[in-house]
Amino acid sequence: MTEHEQDSKFTKKKRQDGENKMDIQEWIIFAIELIGTVAFSASGAMVGIECSMDIFGVIVLGVSTAVGGGMVRDVILGKVPSALLHPVYVIYAVLAAVLVFCIIYFRRKYLQDGFGEVYDKLMLAMDSVGLGIFSAMGVTKGISCGYIDNTFLLVFLGTMTGVGGGLLRDTMAGVAPYIFVKHIYACASIAGAWICVIIYRSYGELPAMVVSSLIVMLIRFLAAHYRWNLPRIGE
Repeated sequence: MTEHEQDSKFTKKKRQDGENKMDIQEWIIFAIELIGTVAFSASGAMVGIECSMDIFGVIVLGVSTAVGGGMVRDVILGKVPSALLHPVYVIYAVLAAVLVFCIIYFRRKYLQDGFGEVYDKLMLAMDSVGLGIFSAMGVTKGISCGYIDNTFLLVFLGTMTGVGGGLLRDTMAGVAPYIFVKHIYACASIAGAWICVIIYRSYGELPAMVVSSLIVMLIRFLAAHYRWNLPRIGE
């Protein structure tokens, strides 16, 4: 085998290794996105159940929460909403909402006395997971559209993706939106989006998504535990 053939074989193997690595990273990112979709859909379903909606209303709230923020983001970017181009996210959102409804429906007599406590804990967990992941997704979507140098736009897209679905959910349910009354909600999304931008520029997409999502979740959990709130009149 000549030296040229050896170099060609080495280059080909290196390219294949790089492609395999990218495939794994893409699958991990896709899995993270699905986790966020399911988490937000579950939170929407919980609100629907708390408001005594039927299964259709629960599904609508779940899907709206899961894809609403992303649709707002895509409209701002002048794109067809990805939820319409890739219905897999809508399918998972529907399945998550139906699952939550069925679990609570068939276990309602066991949850009747302590449902309020269960509701608060599940809402905090699901909403925090969805908020963290979707805030990062908004940033990465903006970067993929060529706006990596526009920090303000990227943070705005991340925040809108993170809080948009929950805002739509609460508006449809006729309750005060989480972002206006709950412990450090939108501020956590803004912080996570900004951190995602910084990490992405130095280390790439996957580390940025993972770290920023975890930071948003941590802020939300700490804010709930220590009762951190923004100042308001009357308190």
